[in-house]
Parts: sequence; structure tokens; C-alpha cells
Amino acid sequence: MKARNIVVGLALCLVAAALSFAAADGFMGTWKLNEGKSKVAAGMPKNNTVIYEASGDSVKVTIDGTDAAGKPTHNEWTGKFDGKDYPVTGDATSDSRAYKTVDDHNITFTAKKGGKTIISGRMVLSADGKSRTVSATSTDSAGKKVASTAVYDKQ
Repeated sequence: MKARNIVVGLALCLVAAALSFAAADGFMGTWKLNEGKSKVAAGMPKNNTVIYEASGDSVKVTIDGTDAAGKPTHNEWTGKFDGKDYPVTGDATSDSRAYKTVDDHNITFTAKKGGKTIISGRMVLSADGKSRTVSATSTDSAGKKVASTAVYDKQ
């Protein structure tokens, strides 16, 4: 009986992981910022290219863009879309991110520095899967809330 419970528990974990990864399938691939449709707040970094790819049973997110001063940036995150924090490399503004699948077309995220949330938001995949909209909120150095909306086209 104990062995059966372990096998059933393991099978349920595998199914949950597969469903979480499958929901992220529409987000996989290379995405380019559509500046004409985006409203990125002044002083906010721009993620010009974002790549989502499978990395074992996890997802690797690679971001290339520019910081608030216009200098090139590159950072990477590998983890699961399970709402847990995973480390970020190459980003001076954050040290961890968490992504959580809401459904096939929605993912929420947070970025943290020293355990404190510095940015949060939602990614929405279009019905045809050809674009996604990222709405994010952060706090600037003066303590004021800043909102941005970035639209990306699938390549």
C-alpha cells in the first residue's frame, strides 16, 4: 500500500509538471519588442528580445535589451513556472524571478532584489499566439509607482 501511494504521488507530480510546462508552450520561442505598440515608462529598461526555451524540465528565459541609460543588457533565468523564486544571472537590478502559469494565455511574474519585490506583472498571450503583452508595475527611486506595457511579436 505504501509503495502504491508513492507511485501515485510521483505520477501526480509528473502530470502537474507536464501540465504546467504545456501551458507555457504558447510562450516558447523568440519574441521581439514592438516599440510602436508598447508604452515603456521613461527610465525603465527595454527588453528588446526575449527567448523562452525548454531546458530539461525547466524553462530558460534569455533577455537582451537596454537599461535606463541605454546601455546593452543581457540576463538569463532558468526555472519552472510554479510561482517559486529562481536565481537570475546578469541582471544588476534583480537577483531572482518567479513566474506562475495562470492558464494557457496568462503568466504572472515577480522580480526580486534581496528578497524584496521590485517589479511584478502579467504576460498575456494573444488568441492567435502571434503576440504577447507584458504589463508591469515597479517603484522608481523616488518611491513612485511606474507602470509599463510592452508588446512583443513572435518571430
